[in-house]
Formats: sequence, structure tokens, C-alpha cells
Amino acid sequence: MLWRKLRARQLEGYKFRRQQQVGSYIVDFINFEKGIIIELDGGQHATNRDRDEEREAWLRGEGFQIIRFWNNDVFQNLEGVLETIRRKLTVPLP
Repeated sequence: MLWRKLRARQLEGYKFRRQQQVGSYIVDFINFEKGIIIELDGGQHATNRDRDEEREAWLRGEGFQIIRFWNNDVFQNLEGVLETIRRKLTVPLP
């Protein structure tokens, strides 16, 4: 559902890639121009907290911002998810 709204520069004209390798990790969606990674989390992330924190620390160390959403957020509030992403995209880089 989310990919249908991000692909082909549909969100504010920004290009996203899906299932992209960054270092030794695969991220769900990424915009290299703004350095934003979007991760969708299902139930498995509740049990893999340490691994997720290590991964996120490495990605942040490489200069990426990470936005996480639960799968249910996408299914139940897609417009709210898109608005959160839109706000991150339109904030000027420091």
C-alpha cells in the first residue's frame, strides 16, 4: 500500500527506492536525496529489539534519518503516515 504512494515520485516529487541495500542491511524504503529511511514493522520487531537498535544506530551513524511505522498504521491511517513522511521531506537539510 505504501509503495504505491511512494513510487514514481508521487510524494512531493521525491524518488524512493524499495528494498534497498545500505551497508549490510536492507531497508524497506529510502530517499537518498534527503537521507530518509522508512521502515515498516510487524510483530517480529517487538522480539528483535536489540538487533533493531544496533541496525538503527549504524544507519544513523551513516547520516540517515529513520522513520518507523507499524504495519497497522499503514493499513489504518495511510494519509497520516504520508503526512508524517511529507513533513520530514520538506524540512530543509541542516
